[in-house]
Amino acid sequence: MAAPVPPGAPRPGANARQPTPPNFNPNYQTNPNSLADNMQNLNLNRPLSMPNYGPRPSPFGQQPPFPQSAVSAGFPVASPPMSRPGPSPGLVGRPAVPPTGPPQSTLPASVSPGRPVGPPVGYPSPFGSRPPPASLSSSTGGAVLPSSTFPSSGIPSVGVAPPPTGARPSPFVSSSPLTGVPAVPASSAPGGLLSNGPPAISSGALTGAPRFPPAASISQPPFQTPPTMMSARAPAQAPTMRSVLGSSAVSSTSASPVPSASPFSAVPQARPPPPGSPYGPQTWPMQPQQIPCTADLLTTSAMQLALLVQPMALPHPSEDPIQVVDFGESGPVRCSRCKVYINPFMKFVDQGRKFICNLCGFTDDTPRDYHCNLGPDGRRRDADERPELCRGTVEFVASKEYMVRDPMPAVYFFLIDVSMNAVRTGATAAACSAINQVISDLPEGLRTLVGIATFDSTIHFYNLKRALQQPLMLIVPDIQDVYTPLQTDVIVQLSECRQHLELLLENIPTMFQSSKTSESCFGAAIKAAFLAMKSTGGKLLVFQSVLPSVGIGALSSREAEGRTNISAGEKEAHKLLQPADKVLKTMAIEFAEFQVCVDIFVTTQTYIDIASISVIPRTTGGQVYYYYPFSAVSDSAKLYNDLRWNITRPQGFEAVMRVRCSQGIQVQDYSGNFCKRIPTDIDLPGIDCDKCILVTLKHDDKLQDGSECAFQCALLYTTVYGQRRIRVTNLSLPCTNMLSNLFRSADLDAQFACFLKQAAIEIPTSPLMQVREQVTNLCINILLSYRKFCATVSSSGQLILPEALKLLPLYTLALIKSTGLRNDGRIDDRSFWFNYVSYLSTPLAVPLVYSRMFAVHNLISKDGDESVLPPIIPLSSEHVSDDGIYLLENGEDALIYFGSSVDSSVLQQLFGFTSVDEVPTQFVMQQYDNPLSKKFNDVVNVIRRQRCSYLRLKLCKKGDPSGLLFFSCMVEDKNASGPSYVEFLVHIHRQIQMKMS
Repeated sequence: MAAPVPPGAPRPGANARQPTPPNFNPNYQTNPNSLADNMQNLNLNRPLSMPNYGPRPSPFGQQPPFPQSAVSAGFPVASPPMSRPGPSPGLVGRPAVPPTGPPQSTLPASVSPGRPVGPPVGYPSPFGSRPPPASLSSSTGGAVLPSSTFPSSGIPSVGVAPPPTGARPSPFVSSSPLTGVPAVPASSAPGGLLSNGPPAISSGALTGAPRFPPAASISQPPFQTPPTMMSARAPAQAPTMRSVLGSSAVSSTSASPVPSASPFSAVPQARPPPPGSPYGPQTWPMQPQQIPCTADLLTTSAMQLALLVQPMALPHPSEDPIQVVDFGESGPVRCSRCKVYINPFMKFVDQGRKFICNLCGFTDDTPRDYHCNLGPDGRRRDADERPELCRGTVEFVASKEYMVRDPMPAVYFFLIDVSMNAVRTGATAAACSAINQVISDLPEGLRTLVGIATFDSTIHFYNLKRALQQPLMLIVPDIQDVYTPLQTDVIVQLSECRQHLELLLENIPTMFQSSKTSESCFGAAIKAAFLAMKSTGGKLLVFQSVLPSVGIGALSSREAEGRTNISAGEKEAHKLLQPADKVLKTMAIEFAEFQVCVDIFVTTQTYIDIASISVIPRTTGGQVYYYYPFSAVSDSAKLYNDLRWNITRPQGFEAVMRVRCSQGIQVQDYSGNFCKRIPTDIDLPGIDCDKCILVTLKHDDKLQDGSECAFQCALLYTTVYGQRRIRVTNLSLPCTNMLSNLFRSADLDAQFACFLKQAAIEIPTSPLMQVREQVTNLCINILLSYRKFCATVSSSGQLILPEALKLLPLYTLALIKSTGLRNDGRIDDRSFWFNYVSYLSTPLAVPLVYSRMFAVHNLISKDGDESVLPPIIPLSSEHVSDDGIYLLENGEDALIYFGSSVDSSVLQQLFGFTSVDEVPTQFVMQQYDNPLSKKFNDVVNVIRRQRCSYLRLKLCKKGDPSGLLFFSCMVEDKNASGPSYVEFLVHIHRQIQMKMS
């Protein structure tokens, strides 16, 4: 029986981007809350009926960085074009006619190549990538390796005119990567308004915690039905098809395509859209992309046929928002045979009275109220006025037939670990402070409900009803057969309990500061919270600090057991990456059934068995945030920013997704964070803009050469404001019978992202050596196929690489040496790694394994360079000098390395100390009053904006274990994790020669 205890008492046991406003100072650091306050300009899925609908005022009286997009009358928008941090990529020029024959790269004898400084093919921003060395040692049967293979300057030996900033070299610009590729300046974006000062951890809220960068804000007109055939023609708008896969030829009068974020990527990929097409390029420039006509052709290529679907991806600020179409009670028009939704690739015939499905080819009658005559070009006369007929991505208002129940409210339940270790390390105070500050960012209105509970060896709920003078603690001591006391009072309207909630969060650290309870009933606590949320569904945000040791789903320290039995641990180490039992998995499936999405914030300093507890967020559409070893000084700001982005990013609840394909192609499997009950659909209790789903495809029939292969992703979800929507993304790709076309159109990023995700799937079930061999063989087989069937006749001593995939060996080597595939990694680190990869988006795949490295000791010495980020440095120790300071980031964490002979004045300017011996173990970045420090802060702020992540900063120095950590990231060097880049190329070359002979 729950015993009421008052808190504090003792308890038992637009199309063109607008120029930056003149009064916008990207480096303004005076206001510690500047970043967070600017984030308030965002209004996600906020209808007009909600209070405070418009853009919130900026704290500095400035306008939002991007203008409001003009939306034509009659077309409501889905959600404001919220943008990831980062620069606007440039448009990429493409040749009108591709050159004949597949472009290729060779490694001729006695040629010393330059190191490209631009981004790799298929990648949006530079990551210090480079092509393989020019030649191979003659002792291996190849060409002679010159003594100085790469210029230390990193500049290509052959000069090529650089493209515009943000652009990427066309695959047809250079016939060989070894003679230099176009240099691409480092991407530049206005530095985010950011305070790097340390937050104060106390019983109250964190004051001055750094926050995420600002983004655009756009108002929404009210919903309306689609215009009739007599409607005035809407003006042409920016393309909204955000696909890495391109489109089929559809004529349009819209303006030139603009870059966009991408909900789709594919392997192999689609061709570029024709001029004027409403389906534009993406944030990363693309190449011609095609689909193999037969399964045999795909097998011969050794490439993978898959889609990487990011249905809620952020649009670029220069794009128009995704538009919403309301067909009323009848619902959107669909094919009566395959149920695909109306889209721009469907063909209307018989004067518009019938339409032909682009997936199954069935001819349907056009509904009477949807009929429109055809123009001379065969298109409907109103096609440009209807988003569903001229846009690649559109949202439909779901009718009653799509609702099993009323749309769920926005429910946020916070569950906080208050065990002894959590309190003593400051994790409990940091969690309470972060929650207290994000309350103001929760959706406004009566539909927003909140609840809170704490747990150690027992569970403590809190009655937040306004009628009470203060919150009332309700203790649940039974952790084997849990229950929820006063279910109606545990989750209440935010508007009713806000004062009580803020008071409680300020007092929780003090209430448990003398706690001697070290046990954690994590499993029982999330089960009890689920029972409270069962009737509504919602988001469960858990802050966990110690290994769950009692109650339902209790775990033991398997990592220690594995170390004790070394021989068994080596043979079956991968079993430590599997869940300890099926208890939490069974709970997770039940959570997903009742639309409860779980996110876990792991703030720990010890082993916590992420392999077991991560089953819950993976099954419910959530994710794990990992802070190891947690430091209240340096990690509280990141914890706050991660929580705030989790709540404010574009997202949906109780979602169902299905991908449909043309005849001849079918979906083989889905991979990502979801629950799958039937083969065709995946259930997503939560879905957000950061989640990516791998969809593997297979042939079930032969496709016709030159025909189009169509795909449609449909996502049925509920917005945070209770509107039921269907987001539909369409895609149409040309088919080919030529193997050379597949290699010419291959996309490096998407291909490598598939490598990465498939390796992550294998890691928990296969020995590491086997996974590494599989990854290497995937790379070898692709290059062998190209060498055998597509390359021009040449000496067998040459290593010939396809132009589009010339960096695949480098990224494969980086993957082999990554955290997930290394023998010396902590079990929890590896578990988090493959869980993170499971939902990772395509643009973040390469930097996770091949990080970006910058020199920061000479930031102000380069005159005339307008970019904020300095040049990228290859990941080799030969480019790391003893008198330098280097920043290395992978999208999640950042290392700052100090050489042993760094100038004391540089140290003083950047970090406030004068000797490398004074490097602290815990670091909070600050800005000092000098140009170098200001520039360094700008660089870090820009990276945080690009990654949409508040990077953890760790200091490393030579001769220290932290220095070894830094040099373990130098993937081009030979180390304990694997061979050097040159040696790896030699190995690949030998394997190809053996298989060809």
